[in-house]
Amino acid sequence: MPTEEEKMPFLSHLEELRDRLIRCMLAVGAGFCIAYAFKEKLFEILLHPLLQVMGKGETLIFTGLPEAFFTYLKVALLAGAMLASPVILYQFWMFVAPGLYQKEKKVLLPIVFLSTLFFVGGSLFGYFYVFPFGFQFFLGFANENLQAMPSMKEYLTFSSKLLLAFGVVFELPLVLTAMARMGLVTPEFLRINRKYAILIFFIGAAIITPPDVVTQIMMGIPLMILYELSIWGAVVFGRKPLTVDDDQEKKEDTDGEKSAADSGEAEKRNNAPEREKSETGNENKEQENQTPHE
Repeated sequence: MPTEEEKMPFLSHLEELRDRLIRCMLAVGAGFCIAYAFKEKLFEILLHPLLQVMGKGETLIFTGLPEAFFTYLKVALLAGAMLASPVILYQFWMFVAPGLYQKEKKVLLPIVFLSTLFFVGGSLFGYFYVFPFGFQFFLGFANENLQAMPSMKEYLTFSSKLLLAFGVVFELPLVLTAMARMGLVTPEFLRINRKYAILIFFIGAAIITPPDVVTQIMMGIPLMILYELSIWGAVVFGRKPLTVDDDQEKKEDTDGEKSAADSGEAEKRNNAPEREKSETGNENKEQENQTPHE
């Protein structure tokens, strides 16, 4: 933790936060400019799972004149934010690190790295495995009387929300392991409430994903696997209960600190009369020096 001299006033913290937010926005802006030069290619990559299941010669449409332009802007902005993510994480780290203990610094950095890794892994899972099955299910309703004509705007909104949802739910092992580390949950609690967790997973998957059974199952099953992984994480990294030796050692440390404090107070009380006598003697000498000689 910073010393009293190193502590910053509240307004200085706000100024530092403003500066770091400006740097993050500049990094996102630079990433946006770079990504906009490849906007068509980036949208083509995002569109690839849908094109794989669409019929030959079928493609997306845009129903408004500015729709394609604004869709490309959103694609470039999302890609720019991803390019700027290392700068954003670095600015976040530099803002919170001075107020942390050394032990907390060692824990926070791996958490930031693992959370990014889990989020990217969840998004990639949704892109490579969920998108093909989900799109095939939706396009299966097309027949000789119905033709699927998805627009650019609708597809970008749908795909970005789904990728975000899978990225967030894949943070489950990290969240539960951190809760176990803080002592909020235990492995036994997670095992006992497994059936309720599975029910919540499928209800949440039905709300987050489109209203079809395929994508709901493809989100619910990974959540079940991630929950089991969370239990193992809670076993390995969770807070360990105090043993008899640890409890005795903690008690001895507390007693030692208490006795040291009592000794310090007793020493102050014993030295108080001597300090008073010394101060009285000094005052008498000052009075004698101030009295004129007869």
